[in-house]
Amino acid sequence: MNQSRGQEAALTQLAQQYTKKTGVKITIDTPGPVDYLPKLQAKAQSRSMPDIYSSFDASQMAPFYKAGWAMDLSSQLNAGWSKNFSPAVLKMSTFQQGNNLGVKPGVYSVHWETQTYGFLINPALTGISAEKPPATTAEFIDALTAKKAKFSIAASQTPNIIQALASNWLTDAEIEATLNGKASWKQDGWRNAFQFLADVKKAGVLADNSIPGGQDDHPNVESSFFTKKMGAIFDAAPGIAVGLRTNPEFEEYFSSGVPKAPGSVHEPRSPGIPGKGAVINPRGKQSDKALAFVKWLTEPEQQAVFAKTARILPTNPELLAGADIPDQLAGFAAGVKSMQVMSTTFTPDVITAIRAESQRLVLGEATVDEVLTNIQAAQDRTS
Repeated sequence: MNQSRGQEAALTQLAQQYTKKTGVKITIDTPGPVDYLPKLQAKAQSRSMPDIYSSFDASQMAPFYKAGWAMDLSSQLNAGWSKNFSPAVLKMSTFQQGNNLGVKPGVYSVHWETQTYGFLINPALTGISAEKPPATTAEFIDALTAKKAKFSIAASQTPNIIQALASNWLTDAEIEATLNGKASWKQDGWRNAFQFLADVKKAGVLADNSIPGGQDDHPNVESSFFTKKMGAIFDAAPGIAVGLRTNPEFEEYFSSGVPKAPGSVHEPRSPGIPGKGAVINPRGKQSDKALAFVKWLTEPEQQAVFAKTARILPTNPELLAGADIPDQLAGFAAGVKSMQVMSTTFTPDVITAIRAESQRLVLGEATVDEVLTNIQAAQDRTS
């Protein structure tokens, strides 16, 4: 079961190639990003899980891992498979002892994509060029204001932009401590990060003066950008593949990391997470064949197909260093070297709180301090 429509063509091509090579037939089901998790949950409840399924956000995958629907791949990786992946991606894929999601230590997914975050910017609407992007978040807002251009971010992406913005003031260790409940959400770094959302709203450049929510919030935000209605959005590297599918003729845009914030003490760093990849169902009758297919998918030759056909950043160290990166991916690719590499993530309660509180903030229903108080309460419930 494949979550990403952006990689569907490449995955189908590779599956057909594998069948021709081995005689093993691969059936691919792509319900799409909105329907993927509900369908996967229904499969788990009916005990009819696929042999292989797409990995997703760790907090949303954790229930499947804890229920025994994922093969621990640690021994396979330790036996030499790990050479196909960068150390950073392996670390981010590993659940450590005592992790805040309660998953048994191990590695339950492998990935052929490295994912970073930043802005997608349309120069025609914003007047911002890839050659001289805004040096600070304040300059970014000013540029949008000057052109009366709009910026949009989905509620589901607010935890990622907040984490990226907070890195202007917090180290990776300090961010990780907060996510693990060992440091306060009321630190200035988090306060300043949420202030950006308030500033965007105050400047009048936030699209519809709100943060869209709902199950398909991010696909709708991406669609607004790739149909040339939105000046800039917050997105991740996989958005480039979405753009290729949504409007392949539109290529006059670029990606950029989140700019440095005024008064920052560190260079801002994108959250890093493993991107597209696979989980293997150990209870399936075809688990050995599934493992062999996934191993083949993650070999450099196949990762190169994903990179070229779906425009995604590979995880293989040599490909990542020497890949022919499309211009649209350049900003996201630049963020790989300095991305935040952690073995922890937001808990589900904190994710829910950040999404809700971000919306309340831009609607004028809460101050930044009230937002932080409510997020801290959500953290305390799960720490």
